[in-house]
Amino acid sequence: MRDPIYLDHNATTPLLPAVVDAMLPHLREHFGNPSSAHIYGRRAREAVDTARERVASLLGCEGAEVFFTSGGTEASNLAIRGVVEATPARRHVITTAIEHPATLAPCGWLEARGHRVTRLAVDAHGRARLDALLEAIDADTSLVSVMHANNETGVLQPVAAMAAVARSLGAVLHVDAAQSIGKVSVRVDALGADLVSVAGHKLYAPKGVGALYVRTGTAIAPFARGAGHERGLRPGTENVASIVGLGVACEVAERSLEATSSAAAALRDRLWERLRAAVPGLALNGHPVERLPNTLNVRFPGVSGTALLSAVPEVAASTGSACHAEGETASAVILAMGVAPSEALSSVRLSTGRLNDAAQIDRAADLLAAAWRGLRQLNV
Repeated sequence: MRDPIYLDHNATTPLLPAVVDAMLPHLREHFGNPSSAHIYGRRAREAVDTARERVASLLGCEGAEVFFTSGGTEASNLAIRGVVEATPARRHVITTAIEHPATLAPCGWLEARGHRVTRLAVDAHGRARLDALLEAIDADTSLVSVMHANNETGVLQPVAAMAAVARSLGAVLHVDAAQSIGKVSVRVDALGADLVSVAGHKLYAPKGVGALYVRTGTAIAPFARGAGHERGLRPGTENVASIVGLGVACEVAERSLEATSSAAAALRDRLWERLRAAVPGLALNGHPVERLPNTLNVRFPGVSGTALLSAVPEVAASTGSACHAEGETASAVILAMGVAPSEALSSVRLSTGRLNDAAQIDRAADLLAAAWRGLRQLNV
């Protein structure tokens, strides 16, 4: 039996062959500790420094502003907790209702310890409301944390406009770019970001590696203590092979961004048109234009998204719903957009990528539509 068609690139991506090739020498012969002064250590240090410059080039920043982490979750925790600890006079944090748990959880942790946390509402298209930000922000606000693109809907947030508001009151802006980097342009100055989280496995690099951009002059404290690795902000001996892989993935992304984004959008739109023609009442979750080129989140009328995907083992995709012993819980992201719970449960996220071609897209659409018709007949 052949593997299913992979339409879950927002969950994780395979390693690029160039990434694997670059990593292998550092998993075999180049085993040195980057902190060692001898040749083994210097080779490792040079590899890490090269990777740092490649990440910085993609982000449009200086290499000294890039700090390697174990992934996007650690990067966001470091950004949020680090800024708050470094600015104790300010006790207010603003985020949105549709953030990834990597942001929502540390914000909740801060709230339990006496900080005020405001979670901005989003509009029907899933975009954070600027009027809500203007109403919420004040002189006590230390940090505004917002994702660049939502992981479920792919909707791009008005980051630059939010940055201008944050800066007007002296607050720092953190951007979770885990989903957007490698799919659309993520340039720190264009975004107006002071901190940006990067997750390697979302852009064809390994799992377990990421980075945090910290604009020069931004007050931030480490939440882990140890030696002076990553200039003391993120202690721990560097994961050299994976860092090398992240650097190569960023280099490839920068070189091919326009072509890969265009190809992903073409496949996404092909999938949407074919599904819409076969499934009457199919509805789009999210903004029709302001979203990632590879992401399609749709509601299949009258069926559970989980049941639909279970009926199509030939397609690997996901829903935002959570399954419990008591049943399913609709995605908080879709509910925040004002979709009724019964309709939100019918949502499916389909995310294209380098593994896909037009023939796969057509087959996936036909399989999903056929499964939808079968479930509708059973529900009648």
